Amino acid sequence: MLYTLRNTLYFIKIKGKAKIPDYIQVRDETLALIAYFRADHIENGLKQIDVPSHNQKITEFIHTLDYGKLTYLKLN
Repeated sequence: MLYTLRNTLYFIKIKGKAKIPDYIQVRDETLALIAYFRADHIENGLKQIDVPSHNQKITEFIHTLDYGKLTYLKLN
């Protein structure tokens, strides 16, 4: 199921331990979880929210995230 995009997305980067990889949570304006994917598979994770026109912007943003900090990104 694809998500209908709104103006603001919230991101959380979760630090993995040992054999568990880092993960990214993507949440909407109501903080409902809309995507959850491995930090080393960003392009596959972005398919869950279907935003091809913003993929480059979101990818660059994810690389700058701090672990455990809820951060938002305005797309429009």
